[in-house]
Amino acid sequence: MFEYEYRELRFPRGTSRGAARQALSEHAEYGRWELARVRLYSDGSRRVTLRRRIIRQIRTM
Repeated sequence: MFEYEYRELRFPRGTSRGAARQALSEHAEYGRWELARVRLYSDGSRRVTLRRRIIRQIRTM
């Protein structure tokens, strides 16, 4: 089973789609994050949840 770590980003109402897309693509490219969930609120703000797999090394003897 995989283990993930999560990061939450919040974008206020006035954030353009292009600016949000650029921020998400930078996290994906440089931090190896992937999109897990997007929540759009009635006031226009967005909460984006990103995740990435935790790689654990197995000790060999």
